[in-house]
Amino acid sequence: MPAARQESGRPIGLLLVAMPVVLVIWMVVWPIISAIVRTIWRPDASGAYGFNLDTYIFFFTDRYSLDNLSLTLWTTGICAILLLVICLPIALYLRFSAGRLPAYVQGLAIFPMFVPSIILSYAFIRVLGPNGMVDLILNAAGLPKIRTPYLTPWGPVIGLVWDNIPLTVLILLAGLGAVTNQSVEAARDVGAGPIRVFWDIILPRLGNSILVALSFTVLGLFSAFTLPYVLGPAAPEMMGPFMQRTFRDLYDPLNATTQAVIAFGFCLVFGLFYVRSVAKNRTP
Repeated sequence: MPAARQESGRPIGLLLVAMPVVLVIWMVVWPIISAIVRTIWRPDASGAYGFNLDTYIFFFTDRYSLDNLSLTLWTTGICAILLLVICLPIALYLRFSAGRLPAYVQGLAIFPMFVPSIILSYAFIRVLGPNGMVDLILNAAGLPKIRTPYLTPWGPVIGLVWDNIPLTVLILLAGLGAVTNQSVEAARDVGAGPIRVFWDIILPRLGNSILVALSFTVLGLFSAFTLPYVLGPAAPEMMGPFMQRTFRDLYDPLNATTQAVIAFGFCLVFGLFYVRSVAKNRTP
């Protein structure tokens, strides 16, 4: 009887997921395939269509394009490390603490989720920009000005780390739900210290969550536009502003599409890690 119910419910389940799948194929998969085809199968100087990798060759031999890609990868790596260093202690504290204070800490950690990027950029400039609040306080105290990170590679790093703290904390906190209090207490009973408990009990159960958090971070950073555009340097620039400038200012949609395909290639690697992690967790 249960098997018969499962068989009868299967068509309904397929109908429920059919529309999201169709939308994903229509709005995500098809544009990606179309962009790849347009950049590798296009007319040559004589107008004959054929396999053509000129735009990719140009990208990987152009110094400015490579500098922009390098800056994006550098920013992504630094942000991923900083997010892990900042968010993991917060998640651990929230998971193993009780009372009102952890609730306030969680509220502060999630607060950036409700701040639009443009407002964050304005606040950053008013606080850390030239003649901002920090400069005014230092000047009033008779101290020298700081070297502002505004319009340097560190500007987007600070903004992107702040912007991605809520999602990273929530993912790590969800992963810590798999760590039971009984296992931690049992390890402490046999003499394990905090470092040993973290390394042998917590970290093995948190590996997939860390991978998922880093995957989401990388995907978000490669598609980031507002914070790198407003807070970052004009040259080199991250891939988001680079693609927008190539498309709008240089009127070169083909090279802009090529840049998007290359960025998608890097994101695909981390996306596969995420899919593998999800599939591994669902495997009985």
